[in-house]
Amino acid sequence: MADAPGYEARKMTAYSEDDGQELTSLSFSADGNWIVFVRGGDHGGRDGGPVNASSAPVAPKMLVFALNIQDKSIKALGEGDHPLISPDSKTVIFENAGQIKCAPIEGATAAKNLFYAKGTNSSYKWSPDGKKLVFVCNRSDHSYIGIYTDQKTPIQWLMPSFSRDIMPSWSPDGSEITFVRLPGVGSETDAVLIRKHQPWAIWKVKVTDGKGKQIYKAPETIMGSYPQMEGGANLMWANNRIVFTSYQDGWPHLYSINPDGTDQKILTPGNFTTENIKLSDDRKTLVFASNTGENKDDLDRRHIYRVSVDQADMKLLIAGNGIEAYPVIAGDNKTVFCLSATAQRPLLPARINQGKLALIGADLIPKDFPLTAMITPSHVSFKAADGKRIYGQLFLPKQVMKNHPAIVYVHGGPQRQMLLGWNPMDYYSIDYALNQYLVNLGFTVLSVNYRLGLGYGYDFHKPLNAGAQGASEYQDIKAAGEWLAKQPNVNSEKIGIYGGSYGGYLTALALGKDSKLFAAGVDIHGVNNRFSTTMIAGKAPAPDAKEAEKIALESSPISYINTWTSPTLIIHADDDRNVAFSQSVDLAKRFEDKKFEFESLVIPDDTHHWMKFSNGVKVSETTAEFLKLQLMKN
Repeated sequence: MADAPGYEARKMTAYSEDDGQELTSLSFSADGNWIVFVRGGDHGGRDGGPVNASSAPVAPKMLVFALNIQDKSIKALGEGDHPLISPDSKTVIFENAGQIKCAPIEGATAAKNLFYAKGTNSSYKWSPDGKKLVFVCNRSDHSYIGIYTDQKTPIQWLMPSFSRDIMPSWSPDGSEITFVRLPGVGSETDAVLIRKHQPWAIWKVKVTDGKGKQIYKAPETIMGSYPQMEGGANLMWANNRIVFTSYQDGWPHLYSINPDGTDQKILTPGNFTTENIKLSDDRKTLVFASNTGENKDDLDRRHIYRVSVDQADMKLLIAGNGIEAYPVIAGDNKTVFCLSATAQRPLLPARINQGKLALIGADLIPKDFPLTAMITPSHVSFKAADGKRIYGQLFLPKQVMKNHPAIVYVHGGPQRQMLLGWNPMDYYSIDYALNQYLVNLGFTVLSVNYRLGLGYGYDFHKPLNAGAQGASEYQDIKAAGEWLAKQPNVNSEKIGIYGGSYGGYLTALALGKDSKLFAAGVDIHGVNNRFSTTMIAGKAPAPDAKEAEKIALESSPISYINTWTSPTLIIHADDDRNVAFSQSVDLAKRFEDKKFEFESLVIPDDTHHWMKFSNGVKVSETTAEFLKLQLMKN
């Protein structure tokens, strides 16, 4: 924590073991006396439940804690996740097994159920006066918006329908609520290989009588579908305006309308991405991160902007060659904080002050951290076989070496973007560090932002025939290898490849389809078999089910086992909640049946995100040693 005005960082907790128990959901109480947080879980996974990455004999729990800022004492409030402090700073509510519990913030009594509602309850928000709670009740094929008042008053369901209602937001005076309405989940089976518009709308309802109406309907186009971006529609009730995000013009932008649905305005026009969106306490200003700025290479950076909720007056708050992300506006509605990095320096919190950054906690970077050994990657682009322009970051060794090996790095996601500096996401900061280490060993490294990724518009983000529907994005990976092979001083016969998750999938495709181009590779928890039946119990098969299953198999690395000749290292942790461990078990068995020698690193009990820091280091070290051995040997 850091106090104004000096903002010197001071340690508030004393967790000293590398046990894989992450800290999340940090928030201050309104009175400034408490910090509430969650310890445990894997919040980057599909199952965010408890993690036992250290193989402890006693299984860890995921617990909500309250920390007293004055004496640093910590109270466990109960098992759960996603805590929310009441406006009066006296109560904390949190989710546990789909129900909402409450506990006094000082932990004087045990947590208890706030109320019961069938289904899975989430997305809860206190009314401005703290007397009511709005929440989403998910009941599988439909969901409701509900309001809890007290133990004697029945739950008020707002305009219940056969739809999926999500993302409620209170009006500033607490008299109305706006929410997003999506279609319910029906039994009709759509074609797998044909894209359709995914409809959505914004509704507004009065709390007093439950009457409401639709105030916005998304354009019935592919780009107008419910936005596949961070935060989805990012629906917020601002000062006399309702704010949301949409991809309708081909880029993910902020829009606002009057509460009656009139006067729609785009707040962030232009060919760039908006993400990490936050609203000020007075609801008049939005801050966000974007990949645009004064330099053309800002396409592969992030900078912080602010914009009013009612006009397109976006202003760049910090320029330069750094990476700035996850902004927040302080309680004065003026001061902006963010996370800041450069090509050399990892992320630190920072205060933006008149176009300059004041770092917080800079002394937390170890004195022996190799800042001066880091190189600055350069922005590059090249064309795939179909003519599509693809982007990347090129890491060149400081000393020019003739005929040296090179590496193609493939990020995961796939809805990600690697940047010209340390990535704001922890998983990709590890990969960025590994890329710097590989360059230090003498490799040239090309980090590829292939189609399906963010930052380059809708057509790039949502290409045709991608993934299990044809793997059209693989041509970008092959093009990266071919582009590297043509670079001066690169040995075209010594090009390796590595990547994790979706990057592992594309790495495996590269090794299976193009072993002559990619001389060795590391498949880190990748999807190696994209085949899955489209048959669902109680539903008719998709009209193109057989064709879709055939294409999915052709899009799978396992289909290219017979042409897979390059040395391979498979890495996987067996509590992976994102990619089934069985994907690597299956690939290993196929290699064994073929009598194809391969190397492996199996990590028991950890997840997709290397919850133990030491495991992340082990994966990076093992990857680097394998590539060095295969590509630098005489």
